[in-house]
Amino acid sequence: MTSKMKLVRSLVKTVALATVPKHIDHFSKFSPSPLSMKQFLDFGSTNACERTSFVFLRQELPVRLSNIMKELNLLPDRLLATPSVQLLQTWYIQSLMEILEFLDKNPDDHRVLETFVEVLEAIRNRHNEVVSTMAQGVIEFKDSYGQQDPVTDHNLQYFLDRFYTSRISIRMLINQHTLVFNGNINPAHPNTIGCIDSQCEVTEVVRDAYQSAKLLCEQYYLGAPELELRQVNANNVREPIQISYVPSHLYHMLFELFKNAMRATIENHKASSTLPPISVKVALGGEDLSIKMSDKGGGVPFRKTERLFSYMYSTAPRPSIEHHHRTPLAGFGYGLPISRLYARYFQGDLQLYSMEGYGSNAVIHLKALSTDSVERLPVFNKKALRHYKLSLEADDWCSPSKDPLDMAVYRVTK
Repeated sequence: MTSKMKLVRSLVKTVALATVPKHIDHFSKFSPSPLSMKQFLDFGSTNACERTSFVFLRQELPVRLSNIMKELNLLPDRLLATPSVQLLQTWYIQSLMEILEFLDKNPDDHRVLETFVEVLEAIRNRHNEVVSTMAQGVIEFKDSYGQQDPVTDHNLQYFLDRFYTSRISIRMLINQHTLVFNGNINPAHPNTIGCIDSQCEVTEVVRDAYQSAKLLCEQYYLGAPELELRQVNANNVREPIQISYVPSHLYHMLFELFKNAMRATIENHKASSTLPPISVKVALGGEDLSIKMSDKGGGVPFRKTERLFSYMYSTAPRPSIEHHHRTPLAGFGYGLPISRLYARYFQGDLQLYSMEGYGSNAVIHLKALSTDSVERLPVFNKKALRHYKLSLEADDWCSPSKDPLDMAVYRVTK
């Protein structure tokens, strides 16, 4: 390539980068369009038109990217200045620019459709490390500036829940398009459309997640609790429990819960020659699919339960992103928070109930019907903006005092 061509390309790129804020402002004015599990399935099975999907995604992906990028820019300047978050921003800007190049492309051109799939796959690969990169950015921020005030912690928790949910949704759209239109069919799962299994056998995913967690547990602790699995199908007691769901999402949630349960069980029974099993019950009703995992790992104090879903808190030693020999059952402490986001993404939930001194119950709630499983997506609007301008006021409930007061001289004032 001649020096003149290089200069021209450099100038074109510079001009394109200069227009990014305008594109973000434009597309963030639109709300994302949530899809239901049924819509994903119907489109992939009966109306699998690559042209239609292309036209939808070249508009929808910029909307979802721009909505969350507007919120990213509202984070503290010192966090935005960390090397990891700056790297992450370059990924998002590059991905947005690559998709915008297709806005004026002819959807009837087969080569355009092929190139679009290639670009989507490149974007997916580029964003593979988004979770750990953002986590590392938060670590760099805390290491440089120390413990943050409650308002900053609140804003970070609010943002990261929305940021990671947005990432889940973007990968969902990309995976569906690339998997449906690449022509590959998984013979082991013939009912799979894209990344959705229309007849996902829940107990099979439970066993897969257990076996993977057990393998890690045995490598590190030289042992693992056994699994006790039961299922109750209230709709048809003789039929296995099947729902339309993304097996990889369910696997992720269960794998994280099994890792936590195994680690707690072993560390709570170090002096015992036997380990109590981990009990899993799967129940399917008219509206809900529920999975309850119970362990005898000693539990956690009630006041700490909600902390387990905080990105600022972890019971495990903190790893470095470059450290490849980390404890296999621990990490950044993001396992539970992100697992709950996966559950909530299609209108479900993940809840923890602990009995300190005994053990914990974790319950995953999912929608039983594909029509009820609708994407839960963050939207950047005035209400979201107010969250980042929140100032915590004094509590309107009395806080317990550590030191008893002399009631003879104490007077209540406001």
